[in-house]
This record gives sequence, C-alpha cells and structure tokens, in this order.
Amino acid sequence: MRIVTLVENTAARTGLEPARGLSIYVETAGHKILFDMGPGPELLANAERLGVDLAAVDTAVLSHGHSDHGGGLEAFCRVNRHAGIYLREEALRPYYAVLPGQDPHYIGLDTLWEQVRDRLVFTEPVRRLDEELLLFSGVADDQTRRAPAPKLQEKTPGGFRPDVFAHEQHLIIQSEGKAVLLAGCGHLGIVNTLERAGELLGGRMPDAVFGGFHLFELSPEAESARALLDLTAGALSRGQTVYYTGHCTGEWAYEELRKTLGGRLRPMRTGTAVEL
Repeated sequence: MRIVTLVENTAARTGLEPARGLSIYVETAGHKILFDMGPGPELLANAERLGVDLAAVDTAVLSHGHSDHGGGLEAFCRVNRHAGIYLREEALRPYYAVLPGQDPHYIGLDTLWEQVRDRLVFTEPVRRLDEELLLFSGVADDQTRRAPAPKLQEKTPGGFRPDVFAHEQHLIIQSEGKAVLLAGCGHLGIVNTLERAGELLGGRMPDAVFGGFHLFELSPEAESARALLDLTAGALSRGQTVYYTGHCTGEWAYEELRKTLGGRLRPMRTGTAVEL
C-alpha cells in the first residue's frame, strides 16, 4: 500500500505547494483512492510533481463538508471524469466559523459540486464499498476526549447552531495484510474515532493512522488542554499503531504527544510518502 500526502499546511520539500487543508492519495492492490481534495487547485500541481495520476483514481472520498478538505473538488473533477465521490449528504449543508464580534465566515463547500451531482454517492453510517474499503461515521461524541470547537457552526432556518459533525466520515483500508485509518480532521476526537475503527475491525487496531487530530486551538496555559493531551497520548500509546498527523493537529499538541509516542508519531506534510 502506498500513501502520499498531496496537500497539507506544510511541505516536506521545495517545489511543492503547501496549503491549509488536506488531501491524501492511496494506492492499494485493488484501488487508487483520493481522500479529500485540499482547498483548491494546488492538488493538481502537487500530484503531477509527486508522480500521482489523478485521472486514474477510481474512488474519491470527502471526509466532511469544510472547504479546506473539499475546495479542490472542482479541480479534481477537471482531470478525473469517472470516479465516484463518496460523502455524507450532510456535507452539503452551510457551515460557518462564528466568532464573537465578527461576521460569520462561510467555510462550507462551493456550489460547484452541483456540476458533478451525478457522481456524488451519499453514504450511510457504515458503508462497505468492497473487501478493501469501509467508510464510517456516527462516532460516539464523548466530549471529554476531544477538543471543543464552539466556533464551528451550521446555519439553519432557525439561526446558527453548534456543528454536531454529522457530515464527518472516515475511511478504513484493509489491503495486503495491513489496516489503515484515514481521518480528515477527527472533530469528534481521534480517541473516539480510533475506538470506533477498532470495533469495525473486530477488535484489531489499525497498523497506521493518517489525518488531523483537531487539537491546534488548545492553549498551553489551560489545564484542561494538558489533561486532554495526557488522555489522548495514553490512549494512542496502547498497541503498536503508527500515527502520521498534521494539518489541524497543531505544533504544540504534536510535540506534547510525541513525548509519549516517540517515533510512533510522525509528521504528515505535503509530499510525505509511505509504503506499508
């Protein structure tokens, strides 16, 4: 299995275009998968420079309905005209960042998705595509095991309400004896998400996890932040899973987790390529 980070906030080397967002390419024995598309057209240039043929992708997955993960959908569809695009129907709702004293900032998907509506495949809480690919949502929201995200909200006819992340889904890949979890942002907590993945894998933990842990807004001065990182590090340290993370994890949280996880926590940057 080959896993290449096509777009992330930082770059592993010069000549690539980092952007605040995420896009991951996976090549297995049976599939060529695009998991998220990043915020825009950077996806195309990076794929070309990294030797990834996006036209050959047969399965595209959108982890949730935020523009930093789905803004590159239009660019991807310019070069790939056949892959099904798997997403939660809730991903098409209007999502905003709402901060006190500021106008709400739209962070949802562009309406360009309407041009490819015939390629959209709406997923259930558990959707098995085949023996290699399993999509799941509906992660139990134990808020003691995740970072709060009060600014992330959904606009409804009755006004803004906190986002409950019904639009978020994750991908389990099982191929060539390996199990890998891809999580876009893990808004409901990487510990909660990993626990659900383990259940779906019959008690087995993934060999590797790729994705954001949504810890970047934690304050080093807050006792609650340190408590959450201690809990997270303890949970992730069980077993032998290797974690590749970046994007919304945050530098401070990454360094704190690394104190416990050591070499099992690795950076995921634009251009990072892993063979499993």
